[in-house]
Amino acid sequence: MNYRELTRKLRRLGCEFDRRARGDHEIWINNSTHARTTIPNWGSQDLKPGTISAILRDLGISRDKLAQV
Repeated sequence: MNYRELTRKLRRLGCEFDRRARGDHEIWINNSTHARTTIPNWGSQDLKPGTISAILRDLGISRDKLAQV
């Protein structure tokens, strides 16, 4: 899953872009839990499975919920 696919799904789950971070990273926030995470914007390059897991854990979203959207 690349950056664009992940952020599209996160938006459908109620998350939104908060601000730019250092380099090619962005801070995203889950509006329902107010949890924050950093997401690397690597364009069309696929994100590593461990990176996606960490993002979901930080935001309090399960993989099943992400797969449903």
